[in-house]
Amino acid sequence: MPVPDFQSFFKPLLEIAEDGKEHSLSESRERLTKVMQLSEKDLAEMLPSGTQTKFYNRVAWAKSYLVRAQVLDSTRRAHFRITDRGRELLSQGRDRIDVQVLNQYPEFVEFHTATGQARGEVTRDETVEEPSETPEELLQRSYQSIRNELAAELLARIMKNPPDFFEKLVVDLMVAMGYGGSRADAGSSIGQSGDEGIDGIIKEDRLGLDVIYLQAKRWEGTVGRPEIQKFVGALHGKRAKKGVFITTGQFSEEAKGYVKNIEPKVILIDGKTLANHMIDFDLGTTRSAVYEIKRIDTDYFAEE
Repeated sequence: MPVPDFQSFFKPLLEIAEDGKEHSLSESRERLTKVMQLSEKDLAEMLPSGTQTKFYNRVAWAKSYLVRAQVLDSTRRAHFRITDRGRELLSQGRDRIDVQVLNQYPEFVEFHTATGQARGEVTRDETVEEPSETPEELLQRSYQSIRNELAAELLARIMKNPPDFFEKLVVDLMVAMGYGGSRADAGSSIGQSGDEGIDGIIKEDRLGLDVIYLQAKRWEGTVGRPEIQKFVGALHGKRAKKGVFITTGQFSEEAKGYVKNIEPKVILIDGKTLANHMIDFDLGTTRSAVYEIKRIDTDYFAEE
C-alpha cells in the first residue's frame, strides 16, 4: 500500500509509546513499517525534492504534531515518551487520531492556528483542517508547480522570438553551463559550420582540448530518429566524439533509444529539459523570492 498520510501515524506512534518507555524514531519506523504493511517500494518513495523519503518525512512530522499537542514528550533528539495526556487520549478508544482530535488541546490549537495563518488559510478565531500532506510536502509541491509554470512560459517566449534568438540562447546556455570558453568564442562558432546536420561547434573547456558539435531545432513537434541519424552522420563526417541536439519540442522514444548505444556520444535536450536548465542557470529568469528552510543545529545543543 502507498505510504499513508502523516495523520495516520498519530495513533500508531502513541500506541508504540503506550508502555511508558522512551522510544526512538528509528525503532518506531521499523515497527510502523510492519504495522502499515509497507513494501520496500513504498518505503523508497521520495519527496518532490528527492532529499528524503515520504515515510521518514511523515513519521517525523507526526511525532512533531503529537509533541505540540503534549501527548508525547520529546525527551531528546529523535526520542520520545508518552505523557499522561497521551495515555488519556488512547483511553478514549478512538479508531483514528487526527488533527481534529488534537484540536481539543489549547496548546495544539495555538500552534496549529499559527501554522494555518502562515499559510494564509485561517484567521485567529478559526482552526485548521489539515491536508494529507506534511507542510514540507506542500511547500515542495507548490515550488514544483511554480517551476513547471515558469518552464512552460519560457518555451512560449522562445517560440515567439525569431530563429536567430534561439541560436543566441543556445550559446548563452552552453556558456552558463561552463562550456565554450568566452561568450565571444562560443558565439563565433554558432551558425558558422555550414554542414548539413551541424549548426555550431563549441569548446568543451576553456582550453579547447575537445569540441562539441551542436544541432539546434526550434520545433513544436516531435523530433524522430531520422533527424538524429542525420546529425550522427554529420558527426561521423567530422570524426567527432560528442554532440548535443537541442530542440524546443520533444524526442520520440525511438530517437531516445537510438542514442543510448552509439558512437559518437549524443546528448538530447528537449524543450522541457532546456527550460529547466535555463531556470537552474538563471538564463532568462530572475529571482523573485527566497525562502530558507532551517533545522536544529544539534552541534549547538551538546547535551543531545
